[in-house]
Amino acid sequence: MTRFVQVIPHTRGLGLEVLDVTPPTVTMRLPWHRDLLGDETRDLVHGGVLSMMLDTLCGSAVLCGLPVPEVCPTLDLRVDHYRPGLAGHDLLGEARVVRVTESMVFIEGCIWQREGLPIARGIANFVRLGPRNTPAGFAAALFGEKDSLESGREI
Repeated sequence: MTRFVQVIPHTRGLGLEVLDVTPPTVTMRLPWHRDLLGDETRDLVHGGVLSMMLDTLCGSAVLCGLPVPEVCPTLDLRVDHYRPGLAGHDLLGEARVVRVTESMVFIEGCIWQREGLPIARGIANFVRLGPRNTPAGFAAALFGEKDSLESGREI
């Protein structure tokens, strides 16, 4: 899962870390740094950072919920913002598979800075494109040797 997160330029650049993968759940941490600010006057995290983190968490959970990795683009991501994220604190998040059907994967995710005090919740739906629309070498590119991934041609 770390490899999947590291392949995405912005998640790699922001330092998103995989903490735990226990199917059907994925837990990650986004270390605090000033690039996450959206409101420098009030020291608040940008809402787009929360959306990006939830999309990545939920997309990662999809990989845990399928018997074999396949291309599953985000169809819908709803983000409920409960309270602002505050400067100086890491963002922690978890997403889990709720249901898998032949055509969809349903995921729920949550982000917090203090345990028991969520700052955002996400509900995501991913479309299963199936083996026919998943390129050969997709799983190897995600989870295999780094050299095959750097070519960027297998995904």
